[in-house]
Amino acid sequence: MISTATATATATVEPRSAVGNASTVYLRNDIRRVFRNRRAMIFTIAMPALLYLVFGATQDSTESVGSGNVAFYVLIGMALYGAVLAAASNAAAVSIEQQAGWTRTLMMTPLRPAGYVASKVTLALSMSALPVVLLAAVGALSGARADAGVWVLCFLLAWLGSAAFAALGLALGSVLKSDGAMQALGGVLALLAFAGNVFVPLSGTMLRISEFTPMFGVVSLARYPLDGGVTVYDEQVELWVIIANVVFWAATFAVAASYCYNRSTRRQ
Repeated sequence: MISTATATATATVEPRSAVGNASTVYLRNDIRRVFRNRRAMIFTIAMPALLYLVFGATQDSTESVGSGNVAFYVLIGMALYGAVLAAASNAAAVSIEQQAGWTRTLMMTPLRPAGYVASKVTLALSMSALPVVLLAAVGALSGARADAGVWVLCFLLAWLGSAAFAALGLALGSVLKSDGAMQALGGVLALLAFAGNVFVPLSGTMLRISEFTPMFGVVSLARYPLDGGVTVYDEQVELWVIIANVVFWAATFAVAASYCYNRSTRRQ
């Protein structure tokens, strides 16, 4: 005869197992869906590599920046932008699913809201790794130079930094709930990249202003193993400023994503 304690434990484990299986199945199907969207894959993965070939690979390979060359400096900026674009775009896809009523359907399955959000973040990080890997290969073949340890640290930090923008994508997608979310997100990220010292090196007052923008911290941290916080104009950016920027904006985006998604879910 099964004891009451055993029956209770069994009843507790089974739902948890069902929820875990539902999250895994949903994530696997979501990844397949993303790979079938060839247009989006080309835009989010190939576009940053093309931008690097135009603006980075054509730089003088003998001109140095920190422990590498100018091409590598540009390469890290494009890797960060590509990772951010892929992470935010895939997270923002929640807007299309909400518009189609898909999230209401999911509420009738073992997949809970927390599992849904976790699967979206995991998908975003998985997809953001693709442009980083592609750019690393393109950079190695086109003249980007830096120490091996610098390569690994810079690309790893660029990839991890994209996680904060997955939260931004989820927040915007939950608010707009339409195809316009994806278009708005692309424009917002491009503006943040220009303002955050990603595309064009800034100096003086513009550099000081950019220290308060969301993308400045993650790109500066990704480049820190290369330049030690010294810009191409020989201006020092303190590490504590970089870390404070990353922590503030990551926390802001995470809170915004949680609030916007929960409010959107309650309305359904």
